[in-house]
Amino acid sequence: MTSRSARSPLTWLGGLLVVYLVFPLAAFVVRFSTSRARGFNTPGLWGALRTSVESATIATLIVGVLGVPLAYALVRHRGRFARALGLLVVLPLALPPVMSGILLIYLVGPYTVVGRFFHQRLTGSVAGIVLAQVFVSAPFLVISARSAFATVDISLEDLAATLGQRPLARFLRVSLPIAAPGIRAGLLLTWMRAIGEYGANIIVAYHPYSLPVFTYVQFSGAGIPATQAPTILVMGAAALAVIVANLRRPARLRRRTAAAAPRSPNLGPSTRVGFDLDVTAGEFRLRLAHQAKSHRLAILGPSGSGKSMTLKALAGLLGAGAGPVSYNDDPVAAVPTESRHIGYVPQGQSLFPHLTVRDQLQFAADADGRLGSWWLETLGLDSIQERLPHQLSGGQRQRVSLAQAFSRSPRLVLLDEPFSALDAPVRDELRRQLRRLQRDAGLSTVLVTHDPEEAAFLADEILVVDDGQILQAGPCREVYDRPASPKVARLLGIDNLLPGMVAPGGISVGGIVIDADISDVRPETTVLWCVRPERVALVAKGGGSHRARVIDVAELGTSTALTVRLDGGPELRVRTTDRTLFLAGDACDVRIEPSAISVWPDLLQPAPSR
Repeated sequence: MTSRSARSPLTWLGGLLVVYLVFPLAAFVVRFSTSRARGFNTPGLWGALRTSVESATIATLIVGVLGVPLAYALVRHRGRFARALGLLVVLPLALPPVMSGILLIYLVGPYTVVGRFFHQRLTGSVAGIVLAQVFVSAPFLVISARSAFATVDISLEDLAATLGQRPLARFLRVSLPIAAPGIRAGLLLTWMRAIGEYGANIIVAYHPYSLPVFTYVQFSGAGIPATQAPTILVMGAAALAVIVANLRRPARLRRRTAAAAPRSPNLGPSTRVGFDLDVTAGEFRLRLAHQAKSHRLAILGPSGSGKSMTLKALAGLLGAGAGPVSYNDDPVAAVPTESRHIGYVPQGQSLFPHLTVRDQLQFAADADGRLGSWWLETLGLDSIQERLPHQLSGGQRQRVSLAQAFSRSPRLVLLDEPFSALDAPVRDELRRQLRRLQRDAGLSTVLVTHDPEEAAFLADEILVVDDGQILQAGPCREVYDRPASPKVARLLGIDNLLPGMVAPGGISVGGIVIDADISDVRPETTVLWCVRPERVALVAKGGGSHRARVIDVAELGTSTALTVRLDGGPELRVRTTDRTLFLAGDACDVRIEPSAISVWPDLLQPAPSR
């Protein structure tokens, strides 16, 4: 603790509470250490201790078996019934324990149906104590487990589904291990609440004595000296329970076996997707329909355009109600995600936080150890295969996510911004590796990205989407060469998007006319036009159609980006992979092929008057 935090008012306020909690314990320890008559020989003491420990343990087991699934269900279901059920579950916390016992009498009392079934013996047995303890202590587990399950990212269960794990396996292998610390805390609270229960016990099952009831009887008959033994026993039991609950679990022993011989992927026939989606989320509506002609499809669009939702629908994570989906003309909308045999790399580097790198690759229901070994080698993960996700860098986690999706020879791989967190050299290498798999092994992919260059490199066919709708679809070359609208041009990253007016022979921009194919546009129409930077050529003076001056030159390593200003016209962006001799301030000529220019009427401008 730093000196500044020690002087904080918050520290002093917390310290007051600590003093209040510790003082009675200290006073008891002093009294106990100096007393001669502590009550350890009192008849019935050890039987009461045994009854309390036994009943509290049984009650905790019952609450654990029933309460953990209930807490999970309350988190995963958000309707009115779930909210009402959640309120009922915590109701015993608001009731004095004696009143809880009164309520239980209506269920298990001697003259109830349940009481008569057990020959009126429930209220005088350990079973009666257990029933009382379950009622008053169950909320502690349910609340703790519910909070723990609420922290489990639902996308991890979705990821497990794409790896072939069915609902029960997803609960046991994903949600339960992640929520385990909170559940252990809840079980500890449940056991301690149960062993200390007095009010409900004395109403439901006065006999046999539990330790709290025994202590009250001794206090009523013999005073404080006779209560020292049961008090120190309860304190010892509670301390032991806390110690056991907080024991550091031993490291899992891994059975060392010879590493499986790596096996390269064998993916079989390629898969083309088709879909007709209609999904509403809040005020956002996704309405996309397309039949891919290639096994390499990219979906390009800005954030919030519906790209990730589309990918989830193709994976089956939005259910059959999202609309028809087909793989190679085979309808799969009614096929659950775990049965589709796909790979899925969600946005955000989702990995199971409790599994090592090797276990991530072996998590799929049909995991192939040899294929996993091949991917460990291929993606350079050999040296980190025993690490947990929190011990990895962002780039390493991304590579593990890719390996996890590829390690089951999937029929189709769905990639949601898979390279966004990687360093440039790693990103380029993984892109090339993925492209080789697409070409050589027939890997079928649907790629979601906002990077036009990545989409062109990893797809034959592209969908440009925005606001839940398709703006343009088709082969990459066709879409990139002829954007259907200015919005598509912007999304494709075309910098040179400029206003102009149709003039004889081309487009009038400022004081010059640029040659363009404008045969289908009326003269004097206000238009927007664009040309890709790589389709603008800089040549020596006299070799082009427009004089210009270089404004800026930026060396980008593999290419050079220039900005030029046309004499009497606008600025244009130029990109070339050739070594350029032009410097900022140099005069030059610009040459643009008319076929490289796309033109659209500017709908935001009023039509010219006649």
